[in-house]
Amino acid sequence: MELKDRLEFSTDADPSLSYCLWTYPPPAPAVDKFRSVNLLYQSFSLAGIDERAYDIVEALRQGIGSFRTVYGVKWIDGRLGWEFYFYDYARRERTVSATRVLQAIRPWVPSKVALVETLPYFMFSLDLDDAMARGDKPLDVIHMYVGNPGSAVSSGIAYAVREDSTRLENFYFFFDAQTELTQAARKIESSAVVDLTALAMDDILLPELRDCRTICVANKSTHDCVYFSGVDVAQLLFFLRRLGYPEAIVSFVEQHRDRLNHLLFDVGFDYAMRDGRRVVLKSGYYGVF
Repeated sequence: MELKDRLEFSTDADPSLSYCLWTYPPPAPAVDKFRSVNLLYQSFSLAGIDERAYDIVEALRQGIGSFRTVYGVKWIDGRLGWEFYFYDYARRERTVSATRVLQAIRPWVPSKVALVETLPYFMFSLDLDDAMARGDKPLDVIHMYVGNPGSAVSSGIAYAVREDSTRLENFYFFFDAQTELTQAARKIESSAVVDLTALAMDDILLPELRDCRTICVANKSTHDCVYFSGVDVAQLLFFLRRLGYPEAIVSFVEQHRDRLNHLLFDVGFDYAMRDGRRVVLKSGYYGVF
C-alpha cells in the first residue's frame, strides 16, 4: 500500500494530546486535516520498513484503543528509528499495562521481557527497528518510568528492564516554558557532562523553540537531553531543518503544513560536549495514534 492510501484525516472527536498524553487546546480547527500518525507513516515509507510495522500500529490500536500510543521518530547517525510510549497515570490501578501491550503485539514482536505489574510505573516504552518489524529480532528491553517524589517540579526516573536485569537510565524534569524558563536553564547548567561556561545556553535551550508549553530536561548516563513540548508546525519545520533530517521529511511537513496547523508537536535532542562544542547524539519528534 502506498503512503497516500494510508493517510488518515482528523475529526472533531479527535483529542489533542502531547507526548505525555496531556490535553491542549488545538491552535486551529481540526476537521479533515492530518492526524499526526501520518508523520509516522511517512517516516516508515521513507525508511522502507517492513510492512509488518503498520500491522503493529493497528495491533496497538486494537489492543489498548486509539490515541493511547505515543510514537517517536528518531534520527540517529543518519538513520531513522522509532519508539512507542504508553502512559497510565493510575499506576498500580492501570489499564494500559506492559502485559497488555506485549500481548497485543506478540504475533509480530515476541519478547521474554516483562514488567512486574505491582510496581508503580506510570509509563513504559518499546523500541522498534526494521529487524524487529520483520520478526528477525525479539524485543529485549522495556524502558520503565516511575515517579520522583520530593522533586520541586514534575519529574520521572527511567529504568531499562531486560530479562535478567534492571538498570537506571535517566532522570527527567518538566518545566513550564512560560513561567519556569529560568529554572529550566539552571537545570541544563547543572550538568556533569556539559560546561556552560564554554558553551552558549542558546545552543541547547534553542530560542526558536522556547515559546512552547513545557520544557523537559533529562540527565542520562553519558549525556543530557532537552525536549520542547507544544511547538507549532513552523517550529517543527525549524527543528527538522536545524537537526538535519532528511529532505523528504522536511518537504512532507512543508507541503502539508496547512493540514498540520491544528496540532502541537513535541521535539527533543540528546547532546554532549566534544572538543568544546555541543554535539547532537540523536533527536526525535513525537505524535499520537
